[in-house]
Amino acid sequence: MESITLKLTPEEVKLLASLASDQLFRKEFIDPKMPGHKATPGEITMGKSLVGRLRLTLEQFSPKKIVARKTS
Repeated sequence: MESITLKLTPEEVKLLASLASDQLFRKEFIDPKMPGHKATPGEITMGKSLVGRLRLTLEQFSPKKIVARKTS
């Protein structure tokens, strides 16, 4: 499979992940109830993987939480 490189801001990636997640929910749980729906389980699996990768990418740009350790 060929790769495509995009330059996106963290805010754009966050929005894209949110929109993709909402669309996946619709395709997985709402669309199957519609007459004439044709299932595409491969797309749903690929979409879930993609949303996961987008969220991992976002974690790289989020501020890290520093947990203070209590010393005795």
